[in-house]
Amino acid sequence: MAIAKAFFTSLRSAFSDPDYGVNSSPSVVFHAFSSSGVTTSRRRKYTVYCTVDGVDSMSLSPALKAEQESGYVPLPIVHLIQDPECDATTVEISFGDRLGLLIDTMKALRDLGLDVVKGIVTTEDSVKKTKFLITRLDTGRKVEDPDLLERIRLTIINNLIKYHPESSEQLAMGEAFGIKAPEKKPDVDIATHIHVKDDGPKRSILHVETADRSGLLVEVVKIMADISIDVESAEIDTEGLVAKDKFYVSYRGAALTSSLSQVLVNCLRYFLRRPETDEESY
Repeated sequence: MAIAKAFFTSLRSAFSDPDYGVNSSPSVVFHAFSSSGVTTSRRRKYTVYCTVDGVDSMSLSPALKAEQESGYVPLPIVHLIQDPECDATTVEISFGDRLGLLIDTMKALRDLGLDVVKGIVTTEDSVKKTKFLITRLDTGRKVEDPDLLERIRLTIINNLIKYHPESSEQLAMGEAFGIKAPEKKPDVDIATHIHVKDDGPKRSILHVETADRSGLLVEVVKIMADISIDVESAEIDTEGLVAKDKFYVSYRGAALTSSLSQVLVNCLRYFLRRPETDEESY
């Protein structure tokens, strides 16, 4: 909470800075906060419009007003990155320029036994991106457990729906928990793309793109474990109704052979196909 308050103080100081103004050209703003304090860098003049989980601290920007009047809803994006060179799990969240300080989201992550060790907020072309570096409270290291990674993803999405109900129509979880279910859900067969390519002699990259649903990450990792494929790192990306995941994988310390790659693709396609296919096959 102290980190969030310090971060909020830095934003308030920006409001009163006479050097800041409205700039019609694209601007990039960086705010970073951690236990050691807050740093702010600027590259061009800009005006900051801030909300705290949907509660305005200033009047809405003209661009946001125009969006709301037109009924436009930006694409919500939740991105989890498992970088083997980093001791923390990276979480990136964006929803146009509507996200606030995400204090409640940070609290929800702490309730999962996690610590937000650093946070960075960038604003570019009216899109605000919030990046958290999180670790487990008990070990001080990044999250390795697929079940916990999925809980992190769903917790962030649930908070997004709670504080920004308009996002529910662009999220798969909005059908069950949102005020408005998605009007047009992606066709699973059309939306699903799976391919494997080598990333050197010791590992391969698995790309999975499909319609998002609860438990997807856990099931994909379980399928790989069932055929003895090791997941070294991953990037878990939720873009609205679609999941776009990338896994760095290996088999006994080497890249996947073409035959094993095909087995993996076939197993994933079998799991991700339409639910009604099961009923029609009996």
